[in-house]
Amino acid sequence: MAADPHASLPIEAALPELRRALEARNTAVLVAPPGAGKTTRVPLDLLAAPWLGDGKVILLEPRRLAARAAAARMARTLNEEVGGTVGLRVRLGSKISARTRIEVVTEGVFTRMILDDPELTGIGAVLFDEFHERSLDADLGLALALDAQGGLREDLRILVMSATLDGARVAALLGDAPVVASEGRAFPVETRHLDRDPNKRLEDSVTDAVLRALRADPGSVLVFLPGQAEIRRTAEALAGKVGPDIIIAPLYGALTPAEQDRAVSPPPPGQRKVVLATSIAETSLTIEGVRIVVDSGLARVPVYEPGLGLTRLVTARASRAAVDQRRGRAGRTEPGICWRLWPDAATGALDAFARPEILSSDLAGMLLDCAAWGVTDPRTLAFLDSPPAPALAEARAMLEGLGALDAEGRLTETGRRLRALPLPPRLARMVASAALDGRGRAAANLAAVLVERGLGGDSVDLDERVERFSRDRGGRAADMRRLAENWARIAGATGPAEPSPAGPLLALAFPDRVARARGKEGEFVMASGRAGRLDAASPLARETFIVIADLAGSAANARILAAAAIGAETIEALFADRIESVTQVTFDPQAAALRARAVRRLGAVNLGEKTLPVPGDERSAAILAEGIAKLGLDRLPWTAAIAQWRARVNFMRAAEGEPWPDLSDAALAEKAADWLAPSIQGRTSLAAITADDLANALHALLPWEMRARLDKAAPTHVEVPTGSRIPVDYAAEEPALSVRVQELFGLDSHPSAGGRPLVLHLLSPAQRPIQITRDLPGFWRGSWAAVRAEMRGRYPRHPWPDDPLAEAPTRRAKPRGT
Repeated sequence: MAADPHASLPIEAALPELRRALEARNTAVLVAPPGAGKTTRVPLDLLAAPWLGDGKVILLEPRRLAARAAAARMARTLNEEVGGTVGLRVRLGSKISARTRIEVVTEGVFTRMILDDPELTGIGAVLFDEFHERSLDADLGLALALDAQGGLREDLRILVMSATLDGARVAALLGDAPVVASEGRAFPVETRHLDRDPNKRLEDSVTDAVLRALRADPGSVLVFLPGQAEIRRTAEALAGKVGPDIIIAPLYGALTPAEQDRAVSPPPPGQRKVVLATSIAETSLTIEGVRIVVDSGLARVPVYEPGLGLTRLVTARASRAAVDQRRGRAGRTEPGICWRLWPDAATGALDAFARPEILSSDLAGMLLDCAAWGVTDPRTLAFLDSPPAPALAEARAMLEGLGALDAEGRLTETGRRLRALPLPPRLARMVASAALDGRGRAAANLAAVLVERGLGGDSVDLDERVERFSRDRGGRAADMRRLAENWARIAGATGPAEPSPAGPLLALAFPDRVARARGKEGEFVMASGRAGRLDAASPLARETFIVIADLAGSAANARILAAAAIGAETIEALFADRIESVTQVTFDPQAAALRARAVRRLGAVNLGEKTLPVPGDERSAAILAEGIAKLGLDRLPWTAAIAQWRARVNFMRAAEGEPWPDLSDAALAEKAADWLAPSIQGRTSLAAITADDLANALHALLPWEMRARLDKAAPTHVEVPTGSRIPVDYAAEEPALSVRVQELFGLDSHPSAGGRPLVLHLLSPAQRPIQITRDLPGFWRGSWAAVRAEMRGRYPRHPWPDDPLAEAPTRRAKPRGT
């Protein structure tokens, strides 16, 4: 096969070794840097391999843009059009003929090819290009190809190619395959760093960097941004700051092929181009005229949350491999410059490679494909990274809920029908279910808008997007309408496409994302319990119920990207078997009382409620007890006797430790549902709880055998010489007795309780403290004289003898006149 006459590519030097490797073995790994020419030269070179015979070469590319570019480049090399020797097979159309020997396909297309024909009839080699991107489709495609090679097609050649790849690890996966390395042809690239102000908007920092780069050096500029929104805002910021000789060209996956081609084509003479791109431009693509790269250092990556069944897009730091690829874009055709919007020292802290999708993606589609392959546990296949067990479990539960898998993980008849639709399982279920009642075509059009990013615009309201899609007369929209018609036909839809609201259709795919408004306008909570928010200016923000298709951002601040309105009656009709009626009992802290209501709900979404009498059961009692504990246990009806009993027990615990129970505020509050609830069952408010209820609840905490010991070791009262029984105060560290001093006359020993000396608080006849002592005999012989001198003038009608030990104790004052 003739080589490209216009260029001598570095890969040429490695081709002989690669030919020998694939002649001797059925697997190989090719590591070649950007610009080496591996994507377009290797497939053409393999056409002459004796082992290929009349077989085809399949070249997998991660994106449609890269697939189209590779097919077009190889066809030009042969002076042919795409569809001749070199064909193209992507979602929005194929160009294949009887003469086609090389098929350039996207990774998702290959997965369906091998599932439909496990023997890969007529195919001699499968080439996985840019495998370092580690998409889920590429990992699955390689695992299935290796499985087919091992059991059905030992003659099938599998070649994994990449610029930045752990070649040894991949070679081990391929059975210790030979690794062939190629030198690149990258021109030198000077790296310049700009420390971006974190308080400045990204688009403003990028705009400043682009303007600086344009002033500093000639040539076109390739700018890497995380997503479409940042591209749009940066384009708007640049529009008024560059002259007519500068063309601003966005480049991302949602653009039409024609728009993408305009972005990658060379600018007209005398003009320069600023291409604003996502990571789509990192690999497999040469943009003519670019010698300057401005890298934000950010990327948009999907993160799957198995517990919620949601994949959300987050903005994260790009990996070192990714920023190296981006930098290399500046040196593809001549020496270049790369401006990085972060300090040089920060590069070393970046992850070495991007996280493989298999470790952070929804695995439902992969699990369904594996079941179709006959494998119930994907971990038995040869994956470079084994799929995580939690994500697999979540995917299995979802597919079983759809009826696509049985309890053993095998494909059901419903699963086969869903697999027949080249859609994610949820959307396949939506189209298949809608087809049963005449809404199949409407559901297929909605699925088209959801899977083809940017189709129908970027409105959050999916009804608006579908309506715009129906009026769009562009080529991409026409292709997607044909594709949607095919989906509807596969699902068995009959009759014309009748308009149907998106919300009820979307609910068929995402019952867990039916959401109800709450709190501020634009805030919603889904049936799954996850929250999301809309711009308050959006008409959807005023809806009571919506169904959410897409979110972005953290769980605490998730922004709704796509949704549709749905009515309460529709929810009731669609999910009658899932809606549960529950009685909710809550504690009203303002009234310090229980409230009960009957609630109809779909998961965490409240569909309606009515007030009920509070049930007098154990659960209600526990809720009341916990509510009172939060208000404060001091709100309970404590009497002096109950407070003293609690203090006596705490005193014994302090003195002897366990098994005396802990009756401190903290301990009682923590376990209020355990000790208080049994005694207040049937009560519905704090006001209804009596002192007897409280006493019974506390007394139950002390084992019966310890109650007698409590009375002996910590008696409630002490009898003084007058015969009065004075209560003992156990609230302090030492038990205390407060008594009028006259009642202790004649007592020459210090009072005690349970064998423990008491702290005496000696009181005046007016019950005011006059002395604290731990030694009553010492007080009589010492301080009494001073106390007597002060008190006798204040209380002349009460006895204040010189010798209190010789005086009889009394409760009374002296009679008048004495």
